[in-house]
Amino acid sequence: MAEGKRDIGAFIAGMPKAELHVHHVGSASPRVVAELAARHEGRTKVPLDPAALAEYFTFTDFAHFIEVYLSVVDLIRDAEDVRALTYGVAEDMARQNIRYAELTVTPYSSVSRGIPDVAFMEAIEDARKSAEKDLGVVLRWCFDIPGEAGLAAAEETARLAVDLAPEGLVSFGLGGPEIGVPRPQFKPYFDRARAAGLRSVPHAGETTGPETVWDAIRVLGAERIGHGTQSVKDPALLDFLGEHRIPLEVCPTSNIATRAVGRMEEHPIRQMVDAGLLVTVNSDDPPMFGTDLNTEYEVAARLLGLDETGVAGLARNAVEASFLDAPGKARLIGEIDRYLAGWDRG
Repeated sequence: MAEGKRDIGAFIAGMPKAELHVHHVGSASPRVVAELAARHEGRTKVPLDPAALAEYFTFTDFAHFIEVYLSVVDLIRDAEDVRALTYGVAEDMARQNIRYAELTVTPYSSVSRGIPDVAFMEAIEDARKSAEKDLGVVLRWCFDIPGEAGLAAAEETARLAVDLAPEGLVSFGLGGPEIGVPRPQFKPYFDRARAAGLRSVPHAGETTGPETVWDAIRVLGAERIGHGTQSVKDPALLDFLGEHRIPLEVCPTSNIATRAVGRMEEHPIRQMVDAGLLVTVNSDDPPMFGTDLNTEYEVAARLLGLDETGVAGLARNAVEASFLDAPGKARLIGEIDRYLAGWDRG
């Protein structure tokens, strides 16, 4: 390393990146959350002070995380809120040199609270187009079913995805708790979405065992797995994921915050990489977990013992695993490679 060369954190901060597992409402910065809370003062338990949000976003377990998450969802009450939230997320991404992101959106949560479906779609699309024009951040949508809301939510999410189909929509997912929410019941809705050309990206194997990942693959036709943390417990599953190049969307800090993994030193990302899996690094609900994508890359670099070349390899994984078109993938991978080459010459 050349004398005076910057550290791995500086390399990561400047590196062009893609992100595949990051939630729309869960990406709202403390500033945006506090502003929305102030608009709805007296009708929410979310703190109005951004400094108080760190304590509010301290979770005892996954169920508590869902409770807090839904209290923030409840702050999104009209199309103006939706647009402000979405554009604010893109601004935070631009500051991290995120060039492309597939943002997981849960339209059911907003539409069921009274925001008209067409107005919701118009709000996210307006923010998406403005973000690309103003900030150089390309956004695409994954519409996901909130599993805790049951089959009625699945039916509505499929309707919104297939019948309204905003231009930026590329995939169909399933989030929320896994315990008590078996994956197979959602098959008809994934079938409908896949028939309409959407890609299948359910959460699985986060707080339940490998069988949930098998269900996501065999029943829901998963092309990527959200989290997949417990996959390492099943050698046959690891072999299958590796052979079929099914990527895992790994979110280390999230797994600790929700108690899906006990300690960071126990995180299975090393086992995933050693098994030859296509691993991508993501932030999930970054402000809620006190993180961002740059920090997650630093965590992954430490856990995996990576230098700049290794980190750039992780960044390429995310582009490869994305649903960006071939020319877009080539452009972004070329940008990552040029960045690395320039750093090496520094």
